[in-house]
Amino acid sequence: MGAWIMAGVTFREAGRKKILWTAVLAGSAFLALFGTGMHFQLKDITRHSLPPFIRYQLEAAMLQVGFYAVDLLAVVMTILTSVDTLSGEMASGTIQAIATKPISRWQILLGKWMGFAGMVAAYVAAMFGGVTAVGYFIGGVLPHHTLSGALLVFLECLLVLTVTFVCGTRFSTLTNGVIVLGLHGLAFIGGWIEQIGAMTDSPRLVTVGVVSSLIMPTESIWRRASFEMQSSFTRSLQFSPFSNASAPSIAMLGYAVVYLLVALIVAIYLFQQRDL
Repeated sequence: MGAWIMAGVTFREAGRKKILWTAVLAGSAFLALFGTGMHFQLKDITRHSLPPFIRYQLEAAMLQVGFYAVDLLAVVMTILTSVDTLSGEMASGTIQAIATKPISRWQILLGKWMGFAGMVAAYVAAMFGGVTAVGYFIGGVLPHHTLSGALLVFLECLLVLTVTFVCGTRFSTLTNGVIVLGLHGLAFIGGWIEQIGAMTDSPRLVTVGVVSSLIMPTESIWRRASFEMQSSFTRSLQFSPFSNASAPSIAMLGYAVVYLLVALIVAIYLFQQRDL
């Protein structure tokens, strides 16, 4: 019960700090921009009288761009909203008011984690639903396996959230943010290196990408989500930025889940050992 109580407190605190409202406004602005872009793209395609097959593929590619932006927004929102929850409260001493109550430290950390996980789940669901609605009602196109893609992006955000909590038990807010963003940037660059290596048949580049994915598997999760949401024809286009020439396997997803669980256990252990 202690963890659930902390989850509710964390959720209400986010609402009081206007974190939720800021995320809603940013998401709404993106959906409005994305809908406008798809509307004008459709008008240009209609004006050039392209064949229906080509028209559908262009609209589907635009939809993937929308999901790519949603993935980036979700990850950044997860980091920015949670980066101060442990390190900031420990630096200011406010965590002591909670830690002195009859709630175990592991319940405090797990409850905060669950609260942010709930917010991230709502955000990812709303954004995926919004992009899917825009694609269907404006462009007349739907992605493949939308639920699988949304769940994988949610897993990616949970992974980033957990790493943020691990770093928050030992580092300041600024250092925490730099470390987590740096790890995600490493995964991003490594993912593209692996893609290029797969397209150019360069095993060394592929190995570099795989190693970066083992260090931080966030980009691999997104590439698997993109792979799931594309048609077989789009997957075959090796020159597409979302072609997934080297699509992550199910084993990599299993590694990401184990990575998340181990990171959460490490965060709980470090928080219990931390002198508040």
